[in-house]
Amino acid sequence: MQHRTYTLLITLLALSALILSACAPAAIPTSPAPAGGAAVTEAATEAAAEAAPGEVIEIEYWQYNFEARIKAMDQLIAMFEEQNPGIKVIHNSEVPYDNYRDKIAASVPAGVGPDVATLFYGWQPVWVSEGYIVPLPEDAFPPDKISAEFSPMVQASFQDGKLYTLPTAVRTLALFYNKDLMEQAGLDPENPPKTLEELEQQAVQCTRLDAQGNYEIMGFPVSMTGQAHHWFREVLLRQFGQQPYSDDYKQVLWNASQGGYDAWNELLKFQTELKTGDATLFDGDPNFFLNGKACFHIDGSFRLGTIASSAPDLNFGVVELPEHNGVKSTFGSYWTHGITQKAASDPARMAAAVKFLQFITTPEAGALWVKETGELPAQLSAASDPELLADPKLGAFAAGLPYARSTFFVDESKDRQALIDAYNAVVLNGADPAGELDFAVETVQALLDEYWANR
Repeated sequence: MQHRTYTLLITLLALSALILSACAPAAIPTSPAPAGGAAVTEAATEAAAEAAPGEVIEIEYWQYNFEARIKAMDQLIAMFEEQNPGIKVIHNSEVPYDNYRDKIAASVPAGVGPDVATLFYGWQPVWVSEGYIVPLPEDAFPPDKISAEFSPMVQASFQDGKLYTLPTAVRTLALFYNKDLMEQAGLDPENPPKTLEELEQQAVQCTRLDAQGNYEIMGFPVSMTGQAHHWFREVLLRQFGQQPYSDDYKQVLWNASQGGYDAWNELLKFQTELKTGDATLFDGDPNFFLNGKACFHIDGSFRLGTIASSAPDLNFGVVELPEHNGVKSTFGSYWTHGITQKAASDPARMAAAVKFLQFITTPEAGALWVKETGELPAQLSAASDPELLADPKLGAFAAGLPYARSTFFVDESKDRQALIDAYNAVVLNGADPAGELDFAVETVQALLDEYWANR
């Protein structure tokens, strides 16, 4: 990792605290904690339950199978166990992403599985409603201290005034570009797209077909199963003048103006009109970029860890997402950690889980995590690493922090699927773009209506 500037990063993150506080989702009321959840949590910490001399308390930590995150957590667990010889952490990272939530749903209610589990922040309302996780004890995780020391994005982890989860790292989106492919296409790899218009032009120029019309090189494949749905919600909509949701997150506004339809058409344009790529032609996002078959790709900072381990020779760069109409925007998100009802049911195990969660959310853990995964530290003090902002790869993600926005999701997977289905209906079946956007809005609005009706 190349050397970067300390003071500039601190300035950036100070700005992010001011700006992102206005961007973070509003505090969302939720149903009461699961029966006994909060009480058990407080009892566990107050009891300070410890193992008898020579006894080892065993807890389980679960995350989905993602190589860079596994490597980082293995290191953190080894460090934690060395400092806490009375606690053994079983690391279950064998569950594929597509099966992860089903495994949690089957195990936690039965009193088995993880004591501490990772989850996407957008899943939290569902996990709270289903009773999978319990509120974090305030004596161990003081809300004022969390608000002061963590990225403002982490405010999305509070529901009804209670903190339910805490992350090690946060991330933003940026534009990846293949320098070799740009050069082969006659483009200057030192001048990647800075605007949507430039992205369109350069993506077309990069695209290469064989004699049968099959893609040899894709200029810019829009990956809806990757990050393109976030790009539409929090970036394109705003750049075309349409706020994605009402301020209270009770109304979906994707189609509330012509700007919303224009943003939707821009998303579709790359595949339907410009013919710059088809993300479904490769076996999983983002293989098309990792395999050196695409010029441009939108992804999160976490992808840097995958490239380092799976495609170390890839000659690529990263810049902030292209702006449009003078508007810069990016999506900010994070994977976070919660303590389950299983841990809360036993004071000794709960105390061990609290201690482990405190450890993996320290500034030191954040510093290790960024080096292994490419994500940005969630703790503001961890961002004092003098190398971060000036890094040619991570710098673009850090630069997006002041204007990053995180979306409140009732159910992130269903919200995402509504957009995927609408996109596929247009590009695969020739459906009416406006009609499909309208239907996606109806689908997601129904989710919000049901959620708010119970509050």
